[in-house]
Amino acid sequence: MTMRQVDMAARDNRRRPGIRGVLADFGRCQQLSLTGLAVSGAGSLVIGALLLLPVGAGFLLLPPAAAVLRRMSDRYRCRAARWTGTVVSPPRPLPPRPAGVGGRRRQTLALLGDAGFWHDLRWAWAEPWTGALLASVPPALVWYGLFGAAVQPFVWRLLGDGNWYAFVLVDSTPGMLAALLLGLGFTAGGLRLAPAVLRLHARWSGRLLAAPYTTELVRRIEHLAGSRADVLDVQAAELRRIERDLHDGAQARLVALGMTLDEATRLLDHDLPAARALLHEVRATSERALQDLRELVHGVLPPVLADRGLGDAVRSLALDSHLDVHVAAALPGRLPAPVESAGYFAVAELLANAAKHSGAPEVRIRLGHTAGVLRVTVADDGRGGADPDGSGLRGLRRRIAPFDGTLVLHSPRGGPTTATLEIPCASSLPKTSSSSGTG
Repeated sequence: MTMRQVDMAARDNRRRPGIRGVLADFGRCQQLSLTGLAVSGAGSLVIGALLLLPVGAGFLLLPPAAAVLRRMSDRYRCRAARWTGTVVSPPRPLPPRPAGVGGRRRQTLALLGDAGFWHDLRWAWAEPWTGALLASVPPALVWYGLFGAAVQPFVWRLLGDGNWYAFVLVDSTPGMLAALLLGLGFTAGGLRLAPAVLRLHARWSGRLLAAPYTTELVRRIEHLAGSRADVLDVQAAELRRIERDLHDGAQARLVALGMTLDEATRLLDHDLPAARALLHEVRATSERALQDLRELVHGVLPPVLADRGLGDAVRSLALDSHLDVHVAAALPGRLPAPVESAGYFAVAELLANAAKHSGAPEVRIRLGHTAGVLRVTVADDGRGGADPDGSGLRGLRRRIAPFDGTLVLHSPRGGPTTATLEIPCASSLPKTSSSSGTG
């Protein structure tokens, strides 16, 4: 799964607003403030193992200590994505222990040269003093506020003179009421602050826990190499399809047309009616050959896509479908031709899947372009249960992979099915055109 797919999944799992979400974020802040001690303990284990390297004991202690720290940092990465939608790219796995004599020593030396290990250690050293303290602010406000609102009204007489709550002297009924209101304010402020603090903590953790630049660069190179191989495979398959269609379609008809013309030429001198019949057959054959060529060109680059753009091309697909297809397009002018082509054939594949497998009477297609990303959503009200690893969807992902495109499929059994496609691209025109249609 690519990082963009992970990002989309994290956004789909993002917490819902409301009082329940605020309370959940408050509990998460409290959890982060407490687990900072565990992070500090894991970092201390690693530091202790590093200090024991000169005497040899560190070679035995460092690998398990680093594994404990990595499990803890991975847990924080998962929390950032699950709680706030902030995706933190993980580093490469820790070096495994080689087989044979001296395997533990070689593993320790590989750990010392691993950039991800040092990133984890840097985070473990900074988290208790930064992230954990930041996360403790909302719980401190809430608990201090509850003390002022729920405890001060009952104990202020017992505390005697000099009883201060924050900046309020509580030695009378008016002072007690002021402390009560101030406590309620602290409680509400802590709860309202919790979501923002949680997001800030996730961004701070992302800065410390994100994979090193070299790791990201290697991943990018691997992704580009895989995308290049996919493009070559897709192009080879497309060329084979075009060659097969030409050979079996237009080429065969043109050969038959030539043979029929030869026969008609021989019959012109002594059997004019038969020659005339053959010429009529030649005309019909040429029309069928022309139709084959038009269908072939339509499969390579539909004329409506080249002339009118992606929105009108998708509406043309909707008109050709036997389903009730509703199209809503809001695209800022024309997009790059390769992106339009990839989006068109992706929608065609999803629409064909809906027609063949979903049993849905209605399909809704929405196209939009925001923040430099083409977003296409195809939703049907069919039976669901679509296989994300099916050959059609695999081919679709391979088609959009060279553009860093992603496909997220949500298709529970019983439906509905929603496929969301995103392709990063820029618009060629600033003017926005919005339209909708039904097929």
